[in-house]
Amino acid sequence: MAFSSILGQTKALTLLSRALASGRLPHAYLFAGPDGVGKTTAAQDLAAILLCRRPEEGRPCGHCSGCTKYRSGNHPDFVRIRPDGAAIKIDQVRELKKALNFAPFERGMRVVLVEEVQTMRREAGNSLLKVLEEPPPGNLLILIGIGGAGMILDTIVSRCQVIPFTPLPLGLAAAIIRQHRPELDTVDSEALAALADGCPGQALALEADGILTLYRRIVAELNPLREKTAIRTEHALALAVDLAEAKEGLEPFLTLLRIFFKNVMAAHGGGSMSRSCPPEVEQARERWNLARLSAKIATVDLAEQALARNCNRGLISEVLLLDLFDCSPPVT
Repeated sequence: MAFSSILGQTKALTLLSRALASGRLPHAYLFAGPDGVGKTTAAQDLAAILLCRRPEEGRPCGHCSGCTKYRSGNHPDFVRIRPDGAAIKIDQVRELKKALNFAPFERGMRVVLVEEVQTMRREAGNSLLKVLEEPPPGNLLILIGIGGAGMILDTIVSRCQVIPFTPLPLGLAAAIIRQHRPELDTVDSEALAALADGCPGQALALEADGILTLYRRIVAELNPLREKTAIRTEHALALAVDLAEAKEGLEPFLTLLRIFFKNVMAAHGGGSMSRSCPPEVEQARERWNLARLSAKIATVDLAEQALARNCNRGLISEVLLLDLFDCSPPVT
């Protein structure tokens, strides 16, 4: 079955399957949605089908020369453009336009995959627009970008058939995460799914960066009550160094912390959460009352605000952890 590795994107895959079955493909697609939900995989699967010489029931045969070349990354009619640094530059678009002046080498179809199209500046976007307005025959452009108001140039969106991709239900996202990382338990995979808002690709990248491991270390150190303030301060400052070095991981770490404190507050409220909460949540419930937990969440809010203002990450990490470890001097 075509696109069998992609889960939870029924609308997107239905639209693509119908187009393949009818043989009526547009000149350009825009796969729009958050990162990590299957956009690139769907684009690669579509390219594999179109470049196969003997497709079988909407699937690549896997054996022909087209499939062999595509799998090896050497198919002459598959062009892939990624950002050069922070953005797709106009020179990249100009080179693409030169290539499109020539007919495809094989089977009459060339597939062009343009990733992270939202990084295009207006100059590059306007140059690409001329291709979208007058596409050369025998070419299919698949643009991939993060959707949302103003992120992708409206002129580009209006000239493509948009295929929407959406975040997955958290249970499904967690299951996909466990497929790729079977060593993760249910609690960790669900935490990652929630952190990435149902985008398993983002969650797996986050886990690979070690943010979940660092989060677990810090939460484990939050709970012991026996250490003196000096020892807690020492631990907090040491962990702040590791947190600051996480760089892009600081923002998702704050999201994980907020989820943790809200879970502790829910455990205070009774119900199913209080009867089956993880050990770290139970320990935190015994340590902090609702007022203290509310103050901890406010501390996380302040850290996020400082991060948005591009304040020093080391200082943000120190202030945050000193407060969470109850090392900060009382406010008078």
